[in-house]
Amino acid sequence: MIAKMRKFRQYLQHMAKMDEINSRILRELSRDGRLTNLELAERVGLSPSACLRRVQELERSGVIKGYRAVVDAARLGIGFVAYVTVGLNTHTKAAQEAFERAVSRAPQVTECHNITGTVEYLLRVEAEDLAAYKHWHTDVLGVLPQVRSITTFVVMGSPKDNRA
Repeated sequence: MIAKMRKFRQYLQHMAKMDEINSRILRELSRDGRLTNLELAERVGLSPSACLRRVQELERSGVIKGYRAVVDAARLGIGFVAYVTVGLNTHTKAAQEAFERAVSRAPQVTECHNITGTVEYLLRVEAEDLAAYKHWHTDVLGVLPQVRSITTFVVMGSPKDNRA
């Protein structure tokens, strides 16, 4: 009971720290993770030292997990993007772990989500072109012993994409 109360107090403390200024800091860093502390402080209305303390606390507490570069897929030769649902033939932990290990080794898979519904996984797959995707679909994903079903949804355009 005491441990539960301690966790609840920690949760409340964390929520109290997530005020409007921290929300603005996160919004600005999500838009541009390369902002200098001075630029960020100006945008959120803090002194540079106060802003830096808040960013460091957000990092230390795990709210900010890291920073990434947004790359132009076309310039990297990626001309085909699809979301792929995968249903497994057995619903065991071992089957899920084996599937996840196999997918983690596939450079074409940029996201893997275990989801609810009629299938177990949703993947974001990026390939050079349709032929490269077909090869991966047939010769890599399609031969995994855990896979029961594969459905591909080809991305035709992305009018909004906030992934970083």
